[in-house]
Amino acid sequence: MTLPLKQYSLIGIVSLLVLNVNISPVISTSPPVNSTQLNIKPLSYKERGFNPDFPGWGVRSLLAQSTRQAALDWLNRGLQAIQGGNMQDAITAFRQAIQLDSTLAPAHYNLGLALRQAGQLQPAADAFYQATQADPQFAPAFANLGGALLEGNNLQLAVDYLQRSLQLDPQLGFAHYNLGLVKELQKDWESAIASFQKAITYSQNSPEPAYHLGMSYLQQGKIQLAKEAFSKAIAINPRYAESHYNLGSIWFNQGKFNEALAAFRKSAEVNPNYADAYYGAGLVFIQLKQYSEAVKVFQYARDLYKTQNNSQWAINAEKLLIQTQNLNNKPR
Repeated sequence: MTLPLKQYSLIGIVSLLVLNVNISPVISTSPPVNSTQLNIKPLSYKERGFNPDFPGWGVRSLLAQSTRQAALDWLNRGLQAIQGGNMQDAITAFRQAIQLDSTLAPAHYNLGLALRQAGQLQPAADAFYQATQADPQFAPAFANLGGALLEGNNLQLAVDYLQRSLQLDPQLGFAHYNLGLVKELQKDWESAIASFQKAITYSQNSPEPAYHLGMSYLQQGKIQLAKEAFSKAIAINPRYAESHYNLGSIWFNQGKFNEALAAFRKSAEVNPNYADAYYGAGLVFIQLKQYSEAVKVFQYARDLYKTQNNSQWAINAEKLLIQTQNLNNKPR
């Protein structure tokens, strides 16, 4: 009995992860929060309101400064809450800052990041939009708004905001990356590749652009370039399970089964719940005629697919499991 392996051949699996200005912790990459970093220039004596021609103006100006400082204090509280892992307190603090000073763009921006991490996509997008209104030169806010719209599958509007962010800051790596994701979804592989390459240039510590660059090369049949890209992603993050898996799929389709098995094992090692890695290992074991090992990993893959409500791949794994059990029980 022979298995129709071609119908089960491995293909690259896309892992879609929209990048922002690293949510964890927000303070590490968010717009800064003190008056110097916010580009608030020192006020002259007259600018502070002490103008004898306008009695009472100085009092109003001091009150405005006091309100601004109170808003900055709440912004800092929110950032400290983020560092402490208390997302709800952070959201409350950012909203209090905004209530005191609706023009404080970093408060809107960090609120957007916190809401997005909390899974509240629409409110996050609204907060990023308010940040762009408070500061029309705030490139990361436009980029994160584009990322939120991408997650909401509003691709054209996402492109508009991502391109605006890159007009403001052409070296904003995660904006290039998110634009690449849009082009990937649109199957515009050349544009996707160009964006991911720029993202790699400007976000050298992020493995995701290299991974998606590899996926785009796979779609073009440029296998060697894909391998190089996946290897680069792994060099940045050795625990990138999807990159290990896709390297394994390339080795498998090239008939290099030992290399493929090593890659699948590494993928499962760094993510024990990654069902595709076990499925791929099962295909390798069949090729190596190690049927008892294949049975074990197909069972594991099937059970994981069921747990993850991936019914179609659970069925595929079950079919291969039955065929492999028959092979394993066949007299040799």
